[in-house]
Amino acid sequence: MNFFKKIGLGNTVMLALCLVIILVAEYVFISVDELHGIFIGLWAPTLLGVLILVKLIDNGR
Repeated sequence: MNFFKKIGLGNTVMLALCLVIILVAEYVFISVDELHGIFIGLWAPTLLGVLILVKLIDNGR
């Protein structure tokens, strides 16, 4: 519980969203279409990159 207080609510939500995106991408990759699964799977690292960028901008101030 201390971990979630340390990283904050917004970061926790973004990490949970990335986890959900990874799970959905795995399902789509296995069940529906491989290319769509790969496309959806690329959203998670993109969101994590945006999260890192926002943190760097906030720390620079």
